[in-house]
Amino acid sequence: MQPSEKPKHILESQQFTKENLYTLFQKANQLRTNPTNSLKNKIIATLFYEPSTRTRLSFESAMLKLGGNVIGTENAKEFSSAIKGESLEDSIRVLSKYADAIVIRHPETGAAKQASEVSTVPIINAGDGKGQHPTQALLDVYTIYREFNKIENLKITMVGDLASGRTVRSLCYLLGKFDNIEIIFVSPENLKMNQDIKDYLQRHNTQFREETNLNNILPQSDIIYMTRIQKERISLEDYEKAKGKYIIDSNNLQLIKPNARILHPLPHVEEIDLPIQTETQDPRIAYFRQAENGLYIRMALLDELMNN
Repeated sequence: MQPSEKPKHILESQQFTKENLYTLFQKANQLRTNPTNSLKNKIIATLFYEPSTRTRLSFESAMLKLGGNVIGTENAKEFSSAIKGESLEDSIRVLSKYADAIVIRHPETGAAKQASEVSTVPIINAGDGKGQHPTQALLDVYTIYREFNKIENLKITMVGDLASGRTVRSLCYLLGKFDNIEIIFVSPENLKMNQDIKDYLQRHNTQFREETNLNNILPQSDIIYMTRIQKERISLEDYEKAKGKYIIDSNNLQLIKPNARILHPLPHVEEIDLPIQTETQDPRIAYFRQAENGLYIRMALLDELMNN
């Protein structure tokens, strides 16, 4: 995606340049305080074959705040013609006639690209299996930018199920575009980051290393990006090996620098075990601000994508 180019589809993080990102950040900041009716009389369809709270509702809220309208289903696997055997391609061909853009989440890697090949309107990938979740990565880097007023010169620790987590994959693709970033991967032995991401980071001269002791790494980290173990995407054996292995609680929270930030794509389960009061009052807890940022970055993205 070149600085002056507005893509027809949003399928992967790699298509964004640094210039694109900063443009989106600026627009998101503007829309945060001064929303417009720029998408009046336009419609998005949210087609979610997997459960979602933040992604689906923030896209729908973003569209409504911009004066547009929303159609869709929160469980397309059961409450669409998919249950009758309709192919994804046929569903997209039909929805393309009803909406000006389609936001899709699907359990199969590559489904968004598959949809884009038959769609006559923009497709936005809201998560495809173990593939990517590019708009989550956008809100992640936007959050880093707002919390630190920069994206360069940071040490970022990614923790949890790095093999199945599409959010960490997408985030790595964006971080590889910035200078002096160091990424530390902390994961169970059976859920390490896949080689394709490591190869990408090497090509972009982004430092990374793998560690197993989280508490040793916490004092060094500017950002701790926690993720849950993706029970629905791995075998029961792999899940049992990994669950509860890495946890942020009141004890090791003390190891984290005062100016560091804890991020999480949410929902969080056993990997974060902190009192509600801590989550509410400790400035290092950034994941609820991160979720809020998703609304504004998606407003910016929809405005850029649909207002040519």
